[in-house]
Amino acid sequence: MGYGELNIRSYNPQKDRARVEDLERRCEVGPAERGFLFTDTLGDPICRIRNSPIYNMIVAELNNQLVGVIQGSIKLVTIHKPPKNLARVGYILGLRVAPLFRRRGIGSSLVVRLEEWFIASGVDYAYMATEKDNDASFKLFVEKLGYVKFRTPAILVNPVNCPMYRISSKYEFEKLKVEEAESLYRKFMSSMEFFPSDIGKILRNKLSLGTWVAYPRGESWGEILPSSWAMVSVWNSGEVFKLRLGNAPTSCLMYTKSSQLMGNLVPCFKWRGIPDFMHPFGFYFIYGVYREGPMSGKLVRTLCRLVHNMAAKCSDCKAVVTEVGGSDTLRRHIPHWRLLSCPEDLWCIKGLKNEERESFYELIKIPTTRTLFVDPREV
Repeated sequence: MGYGELNIRSYNPQKDRARVEDLERRCEVGPAERGFLFTDTLGDPICRIRNSPIYNMIVAELNNQLVGVIQGSIKLVTIHKPPKNLARVGYILGLRVAPLFRRRGIGSSLVVRLEEWFIASGVDYAYMATEKDNDASFKLFVEKLGYVKFRTPAILVNPVNCPMYRISSKYEFEKLKVEEAESLYRKFMSSMEFFPSDIGKILRNKLSLGTWVAYPRGESWGEILPSSWAMVSVWNSGEVFKLRLGNAPTSCLMYTKSSQLMGNLVPCFKWRGIPDFMHPFGFYFIYGVYREGPMSGKLVRTLCRLVHNMAAKCSDCKAVVTEVGGSDTLRRHIPHWRLLSCPEDLWCIKGLKNEERESFYELIKIPTTRTLFVDPREV
């Protein structure tokens, strides 16, 4: 490349921890018009993949300076492709290249090395997620490395603020035991795209705060399920890493300041404002959302409000986030603010085994209306 020899190797905690954290602080995430997100890994650069079954971090050095990093994880999931519906997938995340060393091929070299690790580990497909309008990421993965647009889920963000939501007395709530939650997920959601085969480990992880169900008052929860019911699980992402918003849009800053002012001047109106996202904050992630019955939409909304009230008791939790399929009707029942949400994220996928090329083409032709399971370990 004309800039010295690029050395790509596995992450070494003793040698690289501080340098990776410094690189993370210098790299912004997200489109400029919505503001940049900066990540604080709380002293553990591999915190976002540590809870995955198999994971790896790869770094790039140039002239003994750490200039790039990438992370990957591997798991077995449901993917609807003939002749089988399970596949080993590798998730790509955390690609960072130091600002002064971009456009030198470092990013593509890191991705290729991670793909080589995937292939050696028996991975069928590699996939990644990015903002729809991230041109640099799109050009790298789609135009240069052969990834294909796969799904466009929506990221829904609801700020955590006071006062708490009022919870309707029309509904009953129960927190399920892990064994019961796992049984329900395998029964009702195991056919959904990207459903993880190790759902039990996710539910038993210390970051998973629990699984709750809601159903109409007057009915009971047991072997015979209620006429309408809904289920959600909650993951405390704030225990893994913190986020901070930088270069926030003027509209967001003005709304934050004005809403805080109104809340102070007229507290009796119970004004709902935007929390302070300019300082490090945590968030709860709602996953495994499922519903059945004519009242299930209202039950999902009520469960989301229940999670909001749980988050409000956590001092540094400033948002409740969930992600649903782009065409999933579930999104209209989940409380969120358009100003903070991303209506169309972009997932791209690539087949890594030549012998399954035909199955891959069948996979990407599946309609995007299918419900998507988003693994909280990959948020």
